[in-house]
Amino acid sequence: MKSLKHILRPTGFKLGLVMTLLALLVYAAGVPFLHMIELKAFDLHLLSRGETPPGPVVSIVAIDEKSLDTYGRWPWSRKKLAELVDVLRGSGARVVAFDIVFSEPDQSLYLGLLNEITSGGAAEHKDLLPLLEKLEKESGGDRAMVAALKQTPSVILGYYFFFSRDEIGHLTDRVDDSGVKATPYLVRRLKPGLRPPALLEAVAVEKNIPEISEAVSLTGYFNTLPDPDGIVRRAPLAVRYGDAIYPHLAVEAVRKFLDVPNAVINVADYGVKSINIGEIEIPVDERGYLIINYRGPQKTFPHYSVADVLSGAVPAGAFKDRIVLIGATATGISDMRAAPFAGTFPGVEIHANIIDTMLKGDFVHRPDWVVLFDVLAILLPGVILAVVLPRLGALPTAAVTLAMAGAYILLNGYAFRSMGLWMIEVYPVFTIFFVSGGVMVFQFMTAEKKRRQTREAFSRYVAPPLVEEIARSPEKLVLGGEERRLTVLFSDIRGFTSIAEGLSPQVLVRLMNSYFTPMTDVILESGGTIDKYMGDSIMAFWGAPVWYPDHARKACKGALMMREKLFELKDTWRGMRVRELDIGIGISTGTLTVGNMGSATRFDYTVIGDTVNLGSRLESLNKIYGTHIIVPKYTYEDVKDEFVFRELDLLKVKGKKLPVKIYELMGERGDGDDLDKIAGLFAEGLEAYRRRDWDTAEVYFKTVLEFAPNDGPSKTFMKRVEVLRRLGVPDDWDGIYIETDRTE
Repeated sequence: MKSLKHILRPTGFKLGLVMTLLALLVYAAGVPFLHMIELKAFDLHLLSRGETPPGPVVSIVAIDEKSLDTYGRWPWSRKKLAELVDVLRGSGARVVAFDIVFSEPDQSLYLGLLNEITSGGAAEHKDLLPLLEKLEKESGGDRAMVAALKQTPSVILGYYFFFSRDEIGHLTDRVDDSGVKATPYLVRRLKPGLRPPALLEAVAVEKNIPEISEAVSLTGYFNTLPDPDGIVRRAPLAVRYGDAIYPHLAVEAVRKFLDVPNAVINVADYGVKSINIGEIEIPVDERGYLIINYRGPQKTFPHYSVADVLSGAVPAGAFKDRIVLIGATATGISDMRAAPFAGTFPGVEIHANIIDTMLKGDFVHRPDWVVLFDVLAILLPGVILAVVLPRLGALPTAAVTLAMAGAYILLNGYAFRSMGLWMIEVYPVFTIFFVSGGVMVFQFMTAEKKRRQTREAFSRYVAPPLVEEIARSPEKLVLGGEERRLTVLFSDIRGFTSIAEGLSPQVLVRLMNSYFTPMTDVILESGGTIDKYMGDSIMAFWGAPVWYPDHARKACKGALMMREKLFELKDTWRGMRVRELDIGIGISTGTLTVGNMGSATRFDYTVIGDTVNLGSRLESLNKIYGTHIIVPKYTYEDVKDEFVFRELDLLKVKGKKLPVKIYELMGERGDGDDLDKIAGLFAEGLEAYRRRDWDTAEVYFKTVLEFAPNDGPSKTFMKRVEVLRRLGVPDDWDGIYIETDRTE
């Protein structure tokens, strides 16, 4: 069973899971900054989709700059608007909806003069009162408006709600909290006993004056509520006021256009499910808000100036069977809003977008299951990254992160354009970069810690450049008792015991330091790893902790460098007045187990195996053959083309059943013809020796000694020939030399 310490030990996977859960908590908390970015992502969806042609139903008659230039500043006399209603009725408009509220009586010029005279401001003109009263009666804008409305049953008047008492503190003389003349929703509960939905609740209403209000049968509020960043993306299609739920102006316009008796609001256990206008089912959120699928920038819908409509400049049939929205688009009238396509957008055109969305049915919506999708969209990428990233390096991690974020953004955009689904985008992308960044930082810190530990652990064994290579590429490490084919080297000082006996401790220490330091440098320079120092012996190996395939070549090169360094040290030792040192080196190549071995508190990075034992025995054989470097056939076969060797013997090593061919490493290829000549002559002598042709063998060995008077192997075999000639050999003699304890 795993210990609690092991369970709590941080890993990239665990950190990724924790950061994924933190991202879920951030989503649940609804961080305002990320929410604002999410809203901007919706805008980008619309902008990247581009302009969508609206349907052929909605037109806008605009109180624009041209109209203001023609008829003067707003507000105009209602006689002008009454004339507009008459023209639209005559042109065949099916629905006329006002994005205007007539909350005060019409203020004509004559009414103003009457008020001034009756209040005493112009008493000298009292004789004009009868005439002014007659003119006012004949020119009454409200009366003209009422008459036009009564003749045009397709007109829908607008009004608006107040949602806070603070908004109406200064308007108590004009705003009341009585009911409105509007057709409320029919409420359909999808399950028995459901509570009323939590809707936007109004506290008061700005209504049309009674005379005008009584002249129509349809009204609708035209409130638009912006998101926290001031942009209108959603419209509240249902508002609770008193005991009833009232529809938006756009809902009433569509209902009138389709000749549907009532709009229906469908209530589920979580709130509003949808709104029905006849066969049209409008997806809204639980509070009755519709996401507006904007068609494009300003004037995407047909716009006609009031001045052009009244002057007859509009083509015949332009309003036939259409929904005509009347509202202000002139900037100075202050009916401008911010929308995804533009920072200033006419309120009346927002209503046009809502109506067109309803009629075309291409809604942008967030379905009931969207919360589950949101959670999965955050959770799944985070878990996947937590599993995958700890196994990758920095560049693959960056590639996976960017690929996953890009794929989600593309998928999200496709769902928006093709299916009208508005899914969260910022939180999953935030999770991807949050988890990826956290895991990358953790991996970097962990890797740096491992590199530091690696430097500390291997600085005793290998050269600094090799330590840095290990730190940069720890995957090259051969750790944990892995089996590898490596090359091991043993070196030993000949006659060290007798040398040490004749020296004082201080001189002996100086001598050994003067020997070990350059020899260690040579081994490290050739890419070797120092295993240990044993008295006067050095053990080293090549191919670990960093693997390279030419470990045998590097070991042989290192051995030759050690021999050369030994000759260079003679002057140093003469100055110390000590005997010159000589060394024997054994090299062996084969399969070894390498790793940190020892106890839990103290261990060494070392190698074990028969190859190690063979290398140690070969080193000791140098004393028998008078050589410096001996290798077995396993090493020889790997590097025979790069160095000069000569076969020494066929040796049966203690502890091994089969004999092993051993070779002397004489030098590198190109070091001189003498080495090749000596090796060739010795090979001829060795062949004669194995044929028991003692005389021929003796001739070749003597010839070698003429070239190299101190050649140890030739001297050794001369002695063997002398002994074997005198003692004789059995008939089954195979020329194999058997190692004994005397040679160790």
